[in-house]
Amino acid sequence: MFVTFEGLDGSGKTTQARLFEQRLRDEGRDVVATREPGGTALGERIRDVLLHGDEIAPWAEAALFAAARAELVERVVRPALGRGADVVCDRYLDSSLAYQGIARGLGIDRVLELNLEVVGGLLPERTFLLLVDPEVAASRGRRRRDRIEREGEQFHAALDRAYRELATRFPERIVALDGSSSPDDVARRVWSECAALLATA
Repeated sequence: MFVTFEGLDGSGKTTQARLFEQRLRDEGRDVVATREPGGTALGERIRDVLLHGDEIAPWAEAALFAAARAELVERVVRPALGRGADVVCDRYLDSSLAYQGIARGLGIDRVLELNLEVVGGLLPERTFLLLVDPEVAASRGRRRRDRIEREGEQFHAALDRAYRELATRFPERIVALDGSSSPDDVARRVWSECAALLATA
């Protein structure tokens, strides 16, 4: 099973990814947990450029995310799925659709085409999208903010709208959850959804 978690920075997606990973391990399952951008030596170097470098042109940004993603799928995700492990990823290609495709104005279809090409069409069985008000997400933010987190309120409002648009566009895969609920409540909803998925596998 390949499951991803999405949302604004501060939405609680990383917490939920870790809780889900632990629940799977508690059930005795083989689990590989990773993140984007990153998860490989090359991916981590690209992550540093993307999050801590200077301003980057939108298509260059999209291409760098896609390069890190291609490496992650080739080196980590496909081998894990191939041996029967579950893969839990903090962000995946929906981040590019929201950030570059919609918020940066490159177009969902163009960014989706690029990313499906580099990952060989690999999509997760479920993507859990944690929705919170952008102001709430910002208030939860880390003290040290990266290049993208430092974007203005208008950009983050656009991201929120972008993620909601993705949930509407891909309802068969994306499960939108109220990120303002307690972490335990959200985790129960995630587990319920995935338990049903496993039961029908």
